[in-house]
Amino acid sequence: MKVIGLTGNSGCGKGAVASVMAEQGALILDCDKIAHENMMPWGAAYSDIVTAFGKDILKSDGEIDRKVLGSVVFNDRDKLELLNTVTHKYITEEVKRRIGLNEDKKCIVIDAPLLIEAGLDKICDRIWAVYAPLETRIKRVMSRDNIDRESAVLRFKNQMKFEDIVKIADVVINNDGDLEELRKNVLKFMNDEELI
Repeated sequence: MKVIGLTGNSGCGKGAVASVMAEQGALILDCDKIAHENMMPWGAAYSDIVTAFGKDILKSDGEIDRKVLGSVVFNDRDKLELLNTVTHKYITEEVKRRIGLNEDKKCIVIDAPLLIEAGLDKICDRIWAVYAPLETRIKRVMSRDNIDRESAVLRFKNQMKFEDIVKIADVVINNDGDLEELRKNVLKFMNDEELI
């Protein structure tokens, strides 16, 4: 079994890379999905987040309003760090648990925008970084999250610079929007790493 850490800045298109890898039999552990599950009222991080940020971030049904929480943390680096501190430990625990349950898999992919910041790179055999030009990423995030340009750019300000991600990456995949080229490259890297 090989554990691949898949990372890159918001809007780089990690999901497209993960989809190709999943088609080839890789198990994808999507850290954004795990984080969302942890934020649900029954989730592992829920009470810690409400304690840290107060009840103003809750919807009337008691669920965390992720848009409200996002507007709080993306405008304040200290609050973003607090949220990450609260959530990363639970995400890491769940990732390790799922890896333990799937040791028969040839390839497990940890799909995490904050792979390095959360310390998840330490449990990976290899790090794959996905790159896309800034303008492409801004458009993707605006479209995906239904936000304006200013909000999208704010998110990038609080992320590790791609130049720093590349320093620890074993593989860099360009995702400028040519899906056929992307697929070809992912399959080549998977073959090179003997993941299929």
